[in-house]
Amino acid sequence: MFKQRTFLLLIAVLGGMFSTYAQSLSLKNATILVSPSVPVPMRETAPKVLTEEINKRTQLLLKPATAWPKTGVTVAMALSSDRELFGKALPARKAGDAAETRAEGFRVVVDGQTLWIIGADARGVLFGTGWVLRHLEMSAGNALLAPMTDVATAPAYPIRGHQLGYRHTANSYDAWTVGQFDQYFRELAIFGTNAVEGIPFHEDEKPNPHFKIPASEMRVKMGELCQQYDLDYWVWTPVTFELTDADKRAAELRLHEEFYKKCPRLDHIFVPGGDPGDNHPRLVLPFLKDLHQLLTKYHPKAKVWVSLQGFSVEQTDYFYRYLAENSPDWLQGVVSGPGSPPMAETRFRLPKKYQHRQYPDITHNVRCEFPVRGWDQAYALTLGREASNPRPYAFSEIHQTYAPFTDGFVSYSDGCHDDINKVVWSMRGWNPTMDVREIMTDYTRFFFGKTATESAADGIAALENNWKGSLVQNGGVEATFAFWKGLETANPALKNNWRWQMLLLRANYDTYIRRRLVYEQSLEKQANGVLSQATELGTEKAMNEALTLVNRADEQNCAPELRQKIEQLCADLFTSIGLQTSVKKHNAKGY
Repeated sequence: MFKQRTFLLLIAVLGGMFSTYAQSLSLKNATILVSPSVPVPMRETAPKVLTEEINKRTQLLLKPATAWPKTGVTVAMALSSDRELFGKALPARKAGDAAETRAEGFRVVVDGQTLWIIGADARGVLFGTGWVLRHLEMSAGNALLAPMTDVATAPAYPIRGHQLGYRHTANSYDAWTVGQFDQYFRELAIFGTNAVEGIPFHEDEKPNPHFKIPASEMRVKMGELCQQYDLDYWVWTPVTFELTDADKRAAELRLHEEFYKKCPRLDHIFVPGGDPGDNHPRLVLPFLKDLHQLLTKYHPKAKVWVSLQGFSVEQTDYFYRYLAENSPDWLQGVVSGPGSPPMAETRFRLPKKYQHRQYPDITHNVRCEFPVRGWDQAYALTLGREASNPRPYAFSEIHQTYAPFTDGFVSYSDGCHDDINKVVWSMRGWNPTMDVREIMTDYTRFFFGKTATESAADGIAALENNWKGSLVQNGGVEATFAFWKGLETANPALKNNWRWQMLLLRANYDTYIRRRLVYEQSLEKQANGVLSQATELGTEKAMNEALTLVNRADEQNCAPELRQKIEQLCADLFTSIGLQTSVKKHNAKGY
């Protein structure tokens, strides 16, 4: 009787599984319809993104159409203001707050054989497309979406961006081609990013061994990419000279105007008050007014921003008095970054007409705005400021702390090593209560595929835990290493995936440093034991024996196979994404 019940239960479970699988919407032979009301270039960009990203992962090729097919699945892209698409009504709303009608919002709904992506605007269509790509279960020859899908959402914060500076200071961006920037802009948009910030000036003054094209060309190309993906194009333009120098001031204005003329899209100019820069706001503010006058000649809707970084109390008070007395319309808002007054204070003192943007440092680990808490000194001295640093849980808390005082953020980033942190900020900027685990499974599903979705998300959380507390006492580092070795063995197809390589590098490096630390502390303990016997052994003999012991750390590597693996992964990352982990080998910029 027990066996019979077990068999029937198994049949019921399997039947449910197969039923769900059968009912999932398959895009295997799907066509794409796009509403003529979707603005150009998004009318071409959104279906292109969906088609190309599915094709990369499944080898399927969705077919464009200009009318409803008689049979089969259709992906229909439309605006929420559309009443119908080529004669077919958009699916009715049963309940909810119609998030797809709010700026950048969207609705994704499966209605029979149709997958609707309905955006409030062009960006809404793109972000809805991104949601679909993050949730499709893709494998060779198929792409499946849950049959009961009906999701509507809009972003909580209007500014969600990241700085991607094409400059030698960065550890990878300076080695990228236009095509690599294109792909990265796309991937950021898939995860809800709506802005990119460039660093346009003064990078051609010194030769860069990695530049594929001059900085003067790339800054315009980045504007073209922002236009293609409908992303706001910000530029960070510090004033590093004394504004009392009339000739340099005039030359800087000419430099800006030349860029404004050439750039196809430009939305925001951010001039930091300091870091770098050391001008009093009585000089900075008139300069910003002149910039705005030039800027709006070529980009009428573009805005100007300033930060109070490095300002003294007197300078900060001067700034707020200026706003109170002049209420300038040419200023859009204030940016708060490292070295700025507290964000809560800034929002309190800033008149409501001005926006407030955060400039969080998500790229550095030590000597920075948000250092890793309680980081073991062995990590701090070896991994340093710009190691691969997935900190999804820490940065979710940090975002939650400061975001309520802002209208959003454009992060400070010096390379692709902080890729996971970018995604966390973008997704939390969209929905501040989104579960971190869900963000990570979206990330791993899209970039690593369904077989590694859950396990890689676990592995990322484990890497963050590697950095907690005493390294010697953190036995979880070895467990994390074993876990990632298993993932590497189970997923050979991901060998050349740079995001995968970055995580493997961390798993190997953390373990190598822990083993070195345990080994070298053991040698130190032995050496101290010898020195404690100096009376019996004689001072010179004790010192020589102790020195011989501690020198073993250099002469006898405790984990040569790990060192070799780390060096290979670093070489692979330089090839796959231009990551420069060595000054000597990769011409990285030392600091």
